[in-house]
Amino acid sequence: QVRLVESGGGLVQPGGSLRLSCVASGFTFEIYTMAWYRQAPGKQRELVARIFSSGSTDYHHSVRGRLTISRDNAKNTVYLQMNNLKPEDTAVYYCSAGKFTATDYVDEYWGQGTQVTVSS
Repeated sequence: QVRLVESGGGLVQPGGSLRLSCVASGFTFEIYTMAWYRQAPGKQRELVARIFSSGSTDYHHSVRGRLTISRDNAKNTVYLQMNNLKPEDTAVYYCSAGKFTATDYVDEYWGQGTQVTVSS
């Protein structure tokens, strides 16, 4: 059974930090691209950061320099270190596991999400 379980969300003041974790099970973690998405109220889900099986990363332009994605294949876990948080970072954050096909990239598995609220 495939599972992605996020944790680490919460309420933080602007300028604060949080570290999200996502523990995976039920699939071969190390060959998958792992990603964090977020969805704010009334907005579409957007890609925040991805880390490929090679360890390479890419980020949404709005979070570059503030958020850092990393993975620990020995623990089947992907992290999102969030620093200098802003109110506009408020959203539900979702972990996903995906793979490239011959023509596309597909997010195959999703977690249930963890709420991040940035407010004074």
